[in-house]
Amino acid sequence: MTSNPQASAYTQSSTNETTLEDQKQLKVDLKVDKPGAIAKLTTAEPELTQPWQEWFQTLTDILSQLPEYIGGFVSNYQKPLLTIGLLLAGFISVKITLAVLDAINDIPLMAPLFELVGIGYTIWFVARYLLKVETRQELSGEIQSLKGQFIAKK
Repeated sequence: MTSNPQASAYTQSSTNETTLEDQKQLKVDLKVDKPGAIAKLTTAEPELTQPWQEWFQTLTDILSQLPEYIGGFVSNYQKPLLTIGLLLAGFISVKITLAVLDAINDIPLMAPLFELVGIGYTIWFVARYLLKVETRQELSGEIQSLKGQFIAKK
């Protein structure tokens, strides 16, 4: 047994030392004439990926400049875009309102009820504003004040 205090009968010394004799016995097979599968290179592969890389580079350039293009477009055409947006929102609102009214009119007895309410409101409006001269002038004054609020005078 060795004189190592930590070694016991059950443990072995594990050293990976190679001696000069072991090194002489190692034989390395290296062929320089023919390249292996790892060393095999072809020149066709870079040519095939180059158009793809150019296309990808162009795409990334366009996408990186997209926020600047959009910001410039919005700042140049702010009023027309706002007008188009408001018209679109108005159109959508009218379509939704008509769809809701159509759904309500499909309920039995609701369509005749709406007609009665409309007839009643028309009778009240005619009696209130159109029968007397004073009330017609009052209605005309209210219409003119509303026009003044919405239409700018030059």
